[in-house]
Amino acid sequence: MAGSQPVRVGDRRCGAGSPLLWIAGPCVIESHDLTLSIAETLAGFSAKLGFQLIFKASFDKANRTSGKSFRGPGLQEGLKTLDAVRQKIGVPVTTDLHETSQVEAVAQVCELLQIPAFLARQTDLVLAAGKTGRTVNIKKGQFMAPWDMKNVVSKMDEVGNPNLLLTERGTTFGYGNLVNDMRAIPWMQDLGRPVIFDATHSVQTPGSKGDRTGWDRRMVPYLARAAVAAGCDGIFIETHPRPDEALSDGPNMIVLEDLPQLIQTCTRIRAALEQAAHEIPNERNAAA
Repeated sequence: MAGSQPVRVGDRRCGAGSPLLWIAGPCVIESHDLTLSIAETLAGFSAKLGFQLIFKASFDKANRTSGKSFRGPGLQEGLKTLDAVRQKIGVPVTTDLHETSQVEAVAQVCELLQIPAFLARQTDLVLAAGKTGRTVNIKKGQFMAPWDMKNVVSKMDEVGNPNLLLTERGTTFGYGNLVNDMRAIPWMQDLGRPVIFDATHSVQTPGSKGDRTGWDRRMVPYLARAAVAAGCDGIFIETHPRPDEALSDGPNMIVLEDLPQLIQTCTRIRAALEQAAHEIPNERNAAA
C-alpha cells in the first residue's frame, strides 16, 4: 500500500499503520432526535465491531440541485445537534463548510472540518479552515485530476497545518455520470496525506433526474470494497434507518442496519492486505 503520513482526528488516527477510519452518518440533520438516534446506533456498532468512527451530518446542504430541496436546520441549530452528539454520544463529529464565515463556529464543535468537492479550489475557504489547526478533510473536485490535489496540500502547508485528509469521490464522465479510478487513491497518498474514499457520492448521477440527482445505492458496497483493496485509509459513507424517506440524498445512502456487514467485510480486506504486506517481504528475505 502507498504510504501516507498519519493524521489524528480527536483520539482517532488515520493513515499508514492505522486501522480504517469510518466517517459515517446521515446526509443532513433532519431533526435533533433522529440525528442523535443514528449517532447512538453507529457508536454501538463501533463499540461492538471495534472500528474507528467519526460522525458526519450536514447543517446545510448548500449545493442542492433544486432551490426547493430541503437543506437542513442551518448553522446555529445544526451545531447544537452536532455538539450534543459529541458530548452525549462521545464520538468526534464533522460537517460541511461552505463559507469562510462559518469556519470559526464549526471549528469550536467539530474535530474534523469538511470542505465539499465543489469547493476544493476555494483558496480562502481552505486557508481559513487550515488556520484553525483542526484536521481538515477536503474532497477532490469531480472536475479535478488526483495530482491536482497537490495544490490543496500546498495551501494547507502555507498556513502550517499538516492535518489534512484527501477524499476521492468520483470524477465527471460525460453528462450525469461519475466514475471511480482507483489509481487516484495511491496517487493522492503519494502527496503524503491519508486518502478517504467516499462510497456514497461516488454512486451519484448528478442532475440526471432534472431537479434531483440520480443514484445507484447497490454500487456502494462494491466501490467501498474495491477502495479498501486499493489501499484507502478510510471510508466515508452516508447512512439512514429509512433512506427512501430521507430528505436529502436518500437513494445514495445505505440502510443503517446493513452497515455492520459492509464494515466487517472491509475490515477483513484491510487485514488481508496488511498480512500480505508483511508476508511477502519475509518470503523475499528467506529466498535471498
